[in-house]
Order: sequence, then structure tokens, then C-alpha cells
Amino acid sequence: MQAYYSDHFVLPLPSGHRFPMPKYRLLRNRVEAEAAGVVLAEAIAATDGELALAHTPHYVTSVVEGLLSAAEQREIGFPWSPAMVERARRSVGATICAARTALREGVAAQLAGGTHHAYAHKGSGFCVFNDAAVAARLMQAEEHRHHRRLLRVAVIDLDVHQGNGTASIFADDDSVFTLSLHGARNFPFRKEASDLDVELPDGCADDEYLAALDSALATLWQRHQAALPGLVFYLAGADPHEGDRLGRLKISAAGLAERDRRVLTACRERGVPVAISMAGGYGRVIDDSVAVHLQTLREAQRQWQAWQADRRAEPMEECTG
Repeated sequence: MQAYYSDHFVLPLPSGHRFPMPKYRLLRNRVEAEAAGVVLAEAIAATDGELALAHTPHYVTSVVEGLLSAAEQREIGFPWSPAMVERARRSVGATICAARTALREGVAAQLAGGTHHAYAHKGSGFCVFNDAAVAARLMQAEEHRHHRRLLRVAVIDLDVHQGNGTASIFADDDSVFTLSLHGARNFPFRKEASDLDVELPDGCADDEYLAALDSALATLWQRHQAALPGLVFYLAGADPHEGDRLGRLKISAAGLAERDRRVLTACRERGVPVAISMAGGYGRVIDDSVAVHLQTLREAQRQWQAWQADRRAEPMEECTG
């Protein structure tokens, strides 16, 4: 299974900053050591034109040329630097690569991403550009260019924080279905309306969480009875974990592994390709977040193998004429 990374690009953050920048390199190290069969590749950088598929040209220019105001930088949570721009481009580029690969192979992943708080016109909550939104729009454009057909997309956002930026970007777009399962009392405190929002109480544990997920997935498929999505972006946040500093939920590592299995199995059984992003994870012990992300990638690899087996088992078309 193919996975993409961009952890060479590290932001110069002040001491004590809440963002877990080392997490991404730690995750890649563990993938290299423990996940044989996951093939890693460095992400390309998204272009200005690709970013403009989901962001306003003014915002893209402000980020790229260092014209963000102090207030805009505070809302993002990162001080501007050339490294911030390059990292943000590469994070989007990794999701673009994962989406293209998933459309060919069934499943692919990137080791960061899930920047769902970025709006068309601004960044927020450690999110500069919205990787899933840009990649969704680009995959739709490529599908139309090559095959003259509409690619319907679903975003299954299981980060503990609501995907407000994604919901806003696709609010009037019937070709993209946004699903967010998140903490009711967690950031962002002013939510946007997704196509399907499921709010969870503080302290929510495995059984309640998985029941809510099953109901949400059933609704997703029911609303797509006429035409299934052609691609799913799955934001597999580690921050619902019981050890997360910012999560406020009580989901065990085993519960999150089962979450991943249910999402990815449901997509595979319907023949819907999945591009996976790691999204949030702010463990009190950073290795706990890394371990949750790693088990997501292991499940993704199992599902990729099942996709390949399913394709090998498909009957050959009989040659006539």
C-alpha cells in the first residue's frame, strides 16, 4: 500500500507550542520499522492553481507571499515562515497523491493531513489549506477531463473536532457529502452545518461511539442509494483517544481500531476507494497518538490487500469477435 509523507518540512515553533510537530516523523519511523508492505514516498507540493480550487486567490496569495495579518496568523496558530508555506503545500500534495493512488488501487494514505478547519478564505486551528477540499475538487476536475463524468465524493471526518472549514467549502455543493462525528463541546465552538453532523458528549466511550458511527455510515449509504460516491476521504483522527489532551472523549485504542475497520470495510464492500489522512492527535504521551495512527495504517494495508484479492478474483471478460 502506498503512503505519502512530508515531515521533512518542520515549522520553527516557539517552545511549549501545543502542536505535536514531532509526531509525523515518529510515525514515519514506526511505519518504516514495523509496517512492512507500506511503501512510503515523499509528497509533492500543491501548486497555487490547485490550492485555488478550494481557496480564494486572495487567501492563497496572502499565505504564499507572507501577507497574513497578525490576527490571521493567530487564528491559524502558526507564525508565518517559508517553512510554514512549504509544509502546508506538501500536506495538500500528499492528499492529492493519496487520492490519485486510491482511485487506481482502492486504498492509499498520507501520514499527516486532515486540515479540516481551513476555510476558503482563511486558515484556523493549525490548518492553513484544506487538503481534502483541494484534493476532492482536483479529482473531480481530472475525472471530468479524462472521462467526462461527475465524480461524487464523500468526506468521512472522524477527527474529534468538527470539520467546519470543509463543511463551509462544500455547503452548496451537492457533489460532495460531508459527514462529521465529533465532540459536541469541543473546538470549534461555533460549528458549521455538514451534510451530516453527529455530536458526541464528553466522556463518550467505545460502545456509544461505535453505535453512533454505525448509524452515521448507514445514513451515508442510504443517501447515496441512487449513486455511490466514487471516492471517500477518511480523516482518521487519533484525538478521540482516551489519552488525548484535547479530545474529551474516552475511546480506547481497540475502539479506534474497530472504527477504522468498520469504515474501511464498508467502503471496500461497496467498491468505493478511500484516501486516508491521519488528522488530529494530541496525546498526553505522544507515542499514544503515534500508535493509534500506526494501527490505522495497518488496517488500511489489510484493506488494500483485500482490494487486490477482490480484483484478482473478478471473472475475466470473455473475448469474442
